Amino acid sequence: MTETARKNASRKTSGNTPAINPERMKSFLDGLNGFGANPLTGGFDRPGYSDADMAARAWFEARLKEAGLTVWRDGVANIFGRHGPADGPAILVGSHIDTVPDGGAYDGALGVAIAFECVLAMKEAGITPATAIEIVATAEEEGRFGGMLGSQAIAGRIDRDWFNAASDPEGTTLREALRAQGLDPEEAFTCARAPEDVKAFLELHIEQGPILESKGIPIGIAQAISGVSNISVVLFGKANHSGTTPMDMRADAFAGLAHFATRIPDIIERHGTDQSRITIGQVELEPNFAHTIPGKAVFSVITRDTDETVQSHLLSVVKREIKEAAKAHDLAWDIEEKSWLSPVSLDGGLATILAEHAETLGLPYLRMPSGAGHDAQTMQALCPSALVFIPSRAGISHAPEEFSKWSDIVAGARLMLSTLTDLSSKS
Repeated sequence: MTETARKNASRKTSGNTPAINPERMKSFLDGLNGFGANPLTGGFDRPGYSDADMAARAWFEARLKEAGLTVWRDGVANIFGRHGPADGPAILVGSHIDTVPDGGAYDGALGVAIAFECVLAMKEAGITPATAIEIVATAEEEGRFGGMLGSQAIAGRIDRDWFNAASDPEGTTLREALRAQGLDPEEAFTCARAPEDVKAFLELHIEQGPILESKGIPIGIAQAISGVSNISVVLFGKANHSGTTPMDMRADAFAGLAHFATRIPDIIERHGTDQSRITIGQVELEPNFAHTIPGKAVFSVITRDTDETVQSHLLSVVKREIKEAAKAHDLAWDIEEKSWLSPVSLDGGLATILAEHAETLGLPYLRMPSGAGHDAQTMQALCPSALVFIPSRAGISHAPEEFSKWSDIVAGARLMLSTLTDLSSKS
């Protein structure tokens, strides 16, 4: 039996073992998802710094205060609720509550609900941690402006040039969005926590992929998180009549886009790994009329890999292929690098502790990489960080159909509670 397992066995006989309350946790998650709900699609609209996002943050603050926690928000609207000693370092646990447009009910919000439930369960059991626990709901994780601003602010990893230039797809700048919600943009640079003040960061998230469900495994423990590069591409052609312009005399911007898109499988095969991903995620055509040749195509290209050298090379190849596709269709082009997040290896020690607790609880687990970006990758620059996954039905996420079974949710919550209780018992 491992040392952690022995401690857990001893704790179970002490008479004050905390327990997850699934009904309470579900009620909290439903309350959070009352903000930004779209009754027509079943999805949720809480983009970072939208009115719905900020209303959800205010509601969450109120719930933390009702629970008797010490509550505050920082300059980018990260929300914190502290349980335990007022002074000294803390273990941060949580995730984000913003969503992509028409997103799902579990992405991010579930991690916050589980963090809150773990602290409520500890308080209910009369457990006062030796090291404080801070629940955190991070801000703007979903990248409306191209980054993960909330965790970047906490970790002191905001690039000022990016911050000053960042804008969303509609052209709203990050600075404008902050001011619209009563926030001073310059306060973003005052949010950094000192390394000695943060002992660890734990995050639970839905997998957003099909691996755990396909293998019938309830828990994933992430070892590394893919890096993400985001570029915006504009192809300039010539809008013209679709009936009178011969095929060999066109400058069709969409044809250039399609040409590049067909190259993606070969790029991955020749230059990538099994962890490489290239995605054209957003496309706009002008004039976007049935009988007119597109004169302009604007699109995003997201490139990911768990190896930074591979990710960098993939981005170079992507840019080259876009230019070659443009030349083949007599197009001009513009490529703008919107953001870059490097791949990150998460803390091996925390991953081992989570694995030990999973074994003690009888929960099968899989050590795995994360293809999606998460706050844990940013927080790893500040403190040891860990990421736990639970299965996603059919691997669907960022869509109204996103779903995770409550038996898997409770299993993940039990693992987080056991690990948090253990980690926080040491000063």
